[in-house]
Amino acid sequence: MTSTRRLWLALAVLLAATFSVLLWQGREIYHAAPPLPEQVRADSGALLYSRADIEAGRQVWQSIGGQQLGSVWGHGALVAPDWSADWLHREAQALLERWSQRDHGSAFAALSAPHQAALRERLRGEVRTNRYDAPTGTITVSADRAAAMAEVAMHYQSLFGDDAATQPLRETYAMRNGTVADAAHRRQLGAFFFWTAWAAVTTRPGTNVTYTSNWPYDTDVGNTPTSSAFLWSVFSVLFMIAGIALLAWHHAVQHGKEPALVPPAADPLANLTITPSMRATAKYFWVVIALFLVQILLGALTAHYQVEGQQFYGVEISQVLPYSLTRSWHTDLAVLWIATAWLGTGLYIGPAISGHEPRFQRAGVNLLFACLLIIVVGAFAGQWFAVMQKLGLANNFWFGHQGWEYVDLGRFWQIFLFVGLMLWLTLVGRALLPALRRRDDMASIVGLLFLSTVAIGLFYGAGLMWGEHTHIALVEYWRWWVVHLWVEGFFEVFAVAVISFLFVKLGLVRARNATVNVLFATIVFMAGGVLGTFHHLYFAGTTTAVIALGASFSALEVVPLALIGLEAYETWSHGKATPWMQRYRWPIRFFLAVSFWNIVGAGLFGFLINTPLALYYMQGLNLTPLHGHTALFGVYGMLGIGLMLFCLRGLRPRAVWNDVLLGRAFWGMNIGLSLMALLTLLPLGVLQLNAALDHGYWYARSAEFMGRPIVHLLVWLRVPGDCIFAAGALLFALFVARLWITPRETAAVPDGALDRA
Repeated sequence: MTSTRRLWLALAVLLAATFSVLLWQGREIYHAAPPLPEQVRADSGALLYSRADIEAGRQVWQSIGGQQLGSVWGHGALVAPDWSADWLHREAQALLERWSQRDHGSAFAALSAPHQAALRERLRGEVRTNRYDAPTGTITVSADRAAAMAEVAMHYQSLFGDDAATQPLRETYAMRNGTVADAAHRRQLGAFFFWTAWAAVTTRPGTNVTYTSNWPYDTDVGNTPTSSAFLWSVFSVLFMIAGIALLAWHHAVQHGKEPALVPPAADPLANLTITPSMRATAKYFWVVIALFLVQILLGALTAHYQVEGQQFYGVEISQVLPYSLTRSWHTDLAVLWIATAWLGTGLYIGPAISGHEPRFQRAGVNLLFACLLIIVVGAFAGQWFAVMQKLGLANNFWFGHQGWEYVDLGRFWQIFLFVGLMLWLTLVGRALLPALRRRDDMASIVGLLFLSTVAIGLFYGAGLMWGEHTHIALVEYWRWWVVHLWVEGFFEVFAVAVISFLFVKLGLVRARNATVNVLFATIVFMAGGVLGTFHHLYFAGTTTAVIALGASFSALEVVPLALIGLEAYETWSHGKATPWMQRYRWPIRFFLAVSFWNIVGAGLFGFLINTPLALYYMQGLNLTPLHGHTALFGVYGMLGIGLMLFCLRGLRPRAVWNDVLLGRAFWGMNIGLSLMALLTLLPLGVLQLNAALDHGYWYARSAEFMGRPIVHLLVWLRVPGDCIFAAGALLFALFVARLWITPRETAAVPDGALDRA
């Protein structure tokens, strides 16, 4: 059996085993999810909330933006509070104050330390005891707790309406006035927040751990890290060290066994025939630029809401473009423009690999393009109507805002996008078919490229696996299939296969070596990547097994990043291998940036928050978007731009590229991203972490903390980085526009010619 066949077999066994475990744990999550009660009653028998109230409250929460306005169980936006932690803290304080006034005739803060300690101990017994009765589906609470719940519910009635008493809070939370106009809907919203807080503080039967593994951190109610969080955090570090050691050993043994390949004297791609369908992909890259620029604009507006709340430099815009909407569009566009760049690359590279242009391929490329435009316009319009409460709860799920970060398009638009991906899969597959039938040295790379294309098309379907009333724990499970496996998993495999193919076609890497390297890299990445999905689910109503698996395998995700510097060096060496490679120096420089941000954004900042103990304190703080921004744009965005530049080189073969524009664009985006991370996200996240450790998670997300002058200063410090980043993006857009509008062209592209600006 050849080494290639052994690697294919190993990959097949690995994927079968890891996905079996992933599905098995999905079944366990279904059975272990926090119960959704049929009714919540006081000891007196009074009905406080029904299941219908809780489910309708979740619909209301989703319609106003869901995870784009504050968060629940730590997943979501960062400006408003985590509503689970906020309700829990407010209810606890209301109970303590009620008991203190009744039993001691004094405010709780004025009591002696022993009396405070005694009341806190009483509080823990009150709120942590599981009084859910499974046969009747009833949660029963004491009269005191029912009164505290009513007090907290009134706060949310005021906050989500337009009550002047809570206007300062709405400004700090970047909420528009009248976020939920209907009083009945505000009451139901409170029912949903109560249930998420109840699950966060109530112990599972037979344990002393809550349904959310004692998250959020709040010592008043006894929520502190579990022993499993400590244990598996230690093991995750050990797994990472062992994995890095094994990979380093493998690299030392295998690297340099064969003599260096002498590159060809001329550019093998210089005379590539551009087919009509390949030429039709140009419009995809124009749309990439447009979506990218709009995303940056919305990002600046979203960040500014943190300091002015409801205004943009004094202009009242929250009633037209509220924070939850600008953040929805900002996060959606990040995925859409990167995905469009990669989809365009797939459509371009298919005929380039096979040399075959199927019938009606250009018509299919144009049809898919039209579908993408309809989806973007239709989905974003639906989200606006939903957040502005003009759509109604009955239509929101299908045409409005689902409320789940990164997958919040209405279900109709999700299905439409899935159909579009199936069309993309068909177009790329039929173009690759002749190459798949060939049995040459490139067969395995082409096969892996095709399989990653299939996975990209199919795995978005995980976003269709939940319904409007599916349990939130199950929604989180399937949502991370999309965000982690689709975006971070199979797109990565697709990109590695494309880049390897390009380097082989350029004569810089042997096909056999590239095949082995791509298969081995895929095995290493997927070994941690598939089950690493669980590290997003530590505190989403799951069990200890999820913590163990997530901690162990997410640590392995860092392993391939440890040697990324060697990959970067080899990529840089390719760029210096021969004079004609100067034609591809800018795509290669963007690939070098991908290597850097893989180490920093995905590796360093990713592992910073990946262990259970770290994420217990950091989830939903600014250390989370520190990893998110530097990994999503630094890795996947830069990779999309690099792939796009390779395609543009083929689409405009005679164009003389402007090195000045591209150089300034490259450094502008990289420096801007660095400043955003180092001047705002990192220091603000550290300050929040310190606040959470000292006072509890609720405080790190509170208006009291987020309204501090130092926080406003750190947010303002985003301006230099954002401006430099935006300038880089504009220069890049100008560069692409000039390739078509005012191109400078050489008379021909002779073999070995340099492309000088």
